Amino acid sequence: MEDYRLELRNVSKYFGEVQALEDINFKLGRNEIVGLLGDNGAGKSTLIKIITGYHQPTSGEIYFNGKKVDNLTVPKARELGVETVYQERALAELQTLWRNIFLGRELCSSLGFLDIQRMKDETHRLMNESMGFTSHAVSPDSRVGKYSGGEKQGVAIVRALFFEADIIVLDEPTMGLSLKETAKLSNFVKGIKQAGKSAIFIDHNIFHVYNVADRVVVIDRGRVAGEFMTQDIGVNELMEKMVRVAETGSLE
Repeated sequence: MEDYRLELRNVSKYFGEVQALEDINFKLGRNEIVGLLGDNGAGKSTLIKIITGYHQPTSGEIYFNGKKVDNLTVPKARELGVETVYQERALAELQTLWRNIFLGRELCSSLGFLDIQRMKDETHRLMNESMGFTSHAVSPDSRVGKYSGGEKQGVAIVRALFFEADIIVLDEPTMGLSLKETAKLSNFVKGIKQAGKSAIFIDHNIFHVYNVADRVVVIDRGRVAGEFMTQDIGVNELMEKMVRVAETGSLE
């Protein structure tokens, strides 16, 4: 179990009499990107809200780094290294890049004053070394509102990496992005793995997930319908299985 940053065992979730998740078993390895696929209403959002502490499972167990965690909350999940990058990106578009990176978690000098130069230097290092931003238009003092959609997602990922997230949850990150920006985002997601971290990439578009994931988990009607190593299955075959699951609820 210590080989996994996260493990869910037989997790179920009821909302009143409605069962949203049924006996979910899910693992996330160290330095692994797992794609979470499924149609709208399949249970992806509920599963992520359990992992991030927004919802408590009705039954089942959650483990981080091999240790069982009871009563997981949002603050506790963050302490355990979970950060979420939402499709809305939650960035202050009128503010500069460095202010967005450190928003709410500003670095201070020994005297308690904001250490602006250090924050700018760290922002420059993160954007260039960790995420491969090469454009001269991307500087610590540039306004985030001028960035493209893919670049904004990259900023949100950089922010999560700086604050030592071990697990980065990407919630439909390609929503509203062009093909060019989606390709750029894919490179940023690969940067998560290069940084030695893990990610859960949630999407309903199989092509966006397949290109970056080591493993794909398919959710349907609140259950794990199947999981596949991307190196062992072609994207067309995986798409056929997804269609079969959507139509029948089974891979059989």
